[in-house]
Amino acid sequence: MPDLLIELFSEEIPARMQAKAAEDLRQRVTDGLVEAGLTYAGAASFSTPRRLTLAIEGMLAQSPTLREERKGPRVDAPEKAIEGFLRGAGVSRDDLEVRDEKKGQVYFAVISKPGRPAEEIVAEVLEQTIRNFPWPKSMRWGAGSLRWVRPLHSILCLMTNDAGEAQIVPMDVDGITAGDSTEGHRFMAPGRFAVSSFEDYAAKLKRAYVVLDPEERAQAIWQEASNLAFAAGMELVEDKGLLREVAGLVEWPVPLMGAIDEAFLGLPPEVLQTSMKEHQKFFSVKSPKTGRIEKFVTVANRETADHGATILAGNQKVLSARLADAKFFWENDLREAEAGGTAWLASLDNVTFHNKLGSQAARIDRIAALAREIAGVTGADADLAEQAARWAKADLSSEMVYEFPELQGLMGRYYAEKAGLPAEVAGAAQEHYSPLGPSDDVPTAPVSVTVALADKLDTLTGFWAIDEKPTGSKDPFALRRAALGVIRLVLENGINANFRGILGKEIARKLAQLHAAPRVAEAEEILITLAKIGQLELGEKYFDKHRKESIPELGTEQAEEVLASIVSRLDDLFSFIHDRLKVYLRDEGLRHDVIDACLAMEGNDDLALVVKRARALGEMLGTEDGENLLQGFKRANNILSQAEDKDGVEYSYGADVKFAETEEERALFAALDAAEPKIAAALKAQDFNAAMAAMAALRAPIDAFFEAVQVNTDKDVVRRNRLNLLSRIRGLVGSVADLTRVEG
Repeated sequence: MPDLLIELFSEEIPARMQAKAAEDLRQRVTDGLVEAGLTYAGAASFSTPRRLTLAIEGMLAQSPTLREERKGPRVDAPEKAIEGFLRGAGVSRDDLEVRDEKKGQVYFAVISKPGRPAEEIVAEVLEQTIRNFPWPKSMRWGAGSLRWVRPLHSILCLMTNDAGEAQIVPMDVDGITAGDSTEGHRFMAPGRFAVSSFEDYAAKLKRAYVVLDPEERAQAIWQEASNLAFAAGMELVEDKGLLREVAGLVEWPVPLMGAIDEAFLGLPPEVLQTSMKEHQKFFSVKSPKTGRIEKFVTVANRETADHGATILAGNQKVLSARLADAKFFWENDLREAEAGGTAWLASLDNVTFHNKLGSQAARIDRIAALAREIAGVTGADADLAEQAARWAKADLSSEMVYEFPELQGLMGRYYAEKAGLPAEVAGAAQEHYSPLGPSDDVPTAPVSVTVALADKLDTLTGFWAIDEKPTGSKDPFALRRAALGVIRLVLENGINANFRGILGKEIARKLAQLHAAPRVAEAEEILITLAKIGQLELGEKYFDKHRKESIPELGTEQAEEVLASIVSRLDDLFSFIHDRLKVYLRDEGLRHDVIDACLAMEGNDDLALVVKRARALGEMLGTEDGENLLQGFKRANNILSQAEDKDGVEYSYGADVKFAETEEERALFAALDAAEPKIAAALKAQDFNAAMAAMAALRAPIDAFFEAVQVNTDKDVVRRNRLNLLSRIRGLVGSVADLTRVEG
């Protein structure tokens, strides 16, 4: 079985595109080969700045002959139908077979497709891959029609058989003919050389100063850079993203370590690290004693006679210019921070957050008001929470954040400390953006948690108020991330709160402003009250009673319209948050039906409460008692539901033990009497594990009841009593979780 080697050699491919491009090459070529009948033993792809490489082992030398039977029309079918079948099958009438079937004689075409040589298939598949390659951006050059990320110079396409004999796969793509040669390092080994197999190719590239495997390049960079830092008594600052990027910039990595000028060592380490990473692709090197970043490692793409001295000198000169800018920004920002940051805060009035939601300054006012309101449920000091919210985004106007947006929040902390603000305010400035992703840490300091929640809740309610919700895969305002952030902040800090009321008030405020009622303040208050009520019909009654003294300019019809908007948006937003909660809990391992059973319960606007209930229910259903109780409950509910449908009544008016005829009935009455106060007390204390345990204890008496008792007996009084007993089971179990939504 032959092996296949492909190399697409071009000008430098952007580092960020290389890994995906190598995988796309592997996927598209192997898929094409398999579709044509060429199977293989294994495939691996590689990338360097100037090449994409694919090596395939154990490929068939020829595709197999395929035989296909295709059923056609009846023999007595119209001639046009038969001719159409012949054209579609690619056969003549003489090639058809006639077979007897129930409805008469039918034509069959037996189509045989002979196998094809591997090189013919490879040439077709590779040409299609090259012409339709999914680059994020591509270009044309010269007079040709081919598009590639950068000008494509050569194609290496070589098949090697078991005897080691190599054969070029003939192909031509816009004048670029396939061959058996490649090039080494641009400067250290210019010129082309031929290869005969993948092993020969990789070995000759290494001798020509090209490390083919990006993982090998990354490991070499990290190892040598770490050794340089260690030799100087320093530590290399880990940055996996930068390591991947730099490995995509060089074919022959040569790490070099330089020093940062003393004039810049007073800059915050994050500023030094960000400036060197973003502009120069340098690794930071810190002192283990002071934690200061004092040196850097740059990675050259070649060895030089002066061991990199000239390269290093040039890099240090450029770095000094960059850091001089950073120092200038830092010093200017410190002066503004010492003055209280008033100019920064004032300038946010001229920065638009969203054309329908106003400026950043208006948004800060909303976040500050909300932070003060929710401080009670987060345990934060309300004054500190409001102060932190008003400062949290001040650094957006700073010169440093303008230059390095990724430092927002962190610089706010530095500037808050310089301004002499409380530590809680400084901490919230840095932490209120968190969590930004599933692996990001969640703030735990009460003031930071409060501002982080207020920030995300304002975002969600604002975009729901203006009907800018995520659609499909589109989420331009990162609202899914905001909702997940709210969930993690609430759950990981154990916050119990009526979020329906909080969100309803915020949506009401924004809608009152959007509707531009003549007296917005009064309209806002009445709408907030209506949102707290949460029911449209109750809200209408409340409005009718109070509208004259509250907001005479806002008519009943308009108020009802706004109220309907509040309720509709609030329901939709809560559904969105619940969907994110389901995803979060499923990732944790909880079943979707268990989550649904808990979301169906009253109080589902308290996310922490829902999760405590769901975890306890999931744990109980994982036991034998829990699973059997579920079956017993479903049996009781099914019998009861059928009887209620048949009789046209709801059996909920109480069962009496005096009508019990068997010991099993009396035992079930006693078990329910014992369980009810335990479950009620546990639910009141939000001890769902205790509630589930008390509920699981009903498993045995329920099982015994169904084994010994016929519910639908001929005695009407006894039957009604037993149905009411089943209703009592349904009500008691339903107070803990809606088991009708649990599968099984």
